[in-house]
Parts: sequence; C-alpha cells; structure tokens
Amino acid sequence: MVLHFLIRGRVQGVGFRWFVHREAAELGLRGWVRNTDGGEVEVVAAGNHESLTELRAELHKGSRGSRVDKVIEHELDEVEASSLGEFKIEGAW
Repeated sequence: MVLHFLIRGRVQGVGFRWFVHREAAELGLRGWVRNTDGGEVEVVAAGNHESLTELRAELHKGSRGSRVDKVIEHELDEVEASSLGEFKIEGAW
C-alpha cells in the first residue's frame, strides 16, 4: 500500500520533517518527506496497512511545536512503491 499525504498548518520550521522521518522509520515504512513551496509538508509512504494507519494518526497529531490544520490523503498505485527506498528527508541539509 502506498499513500501520499499533504499536511497543512504550522509544519515548516518546527522539526516536522524530522518527526515524520523518525515515526516512519520506526514503523518500517519506505518513502520520503519534504517541505513544499506553499508551506506544507508532503509525505509518500509505502508499507502495510497497520503501519500506515499508525503514521496517519501521528501526522494528525503532529510534532511538538507544530499545528496540523489539515491532512489530505490519496492512495497511490502500488507500482509507485518500487521506486521507494529507506525512508528519507528530501531537501534536508
């Protein structure tokens, strides 16, 4: 299963990407997280249904210091998982 999330709110500059990375890695998910030019955080994650359900719950809660206003979710075609490796932060220094 592959899911795409777009998280809106106060999610940039508050450690949100690092939070997502830690949660996804602990759950054994593959994929990536990155900031968007519009001030959101974008996540693509692949794994089993249970792990993705746990990640979804964490995304709605957010990291300490963040404020999640909205989480938009789409299921992607399973073929998208073939290009995903170990969970990483894109655009990090």
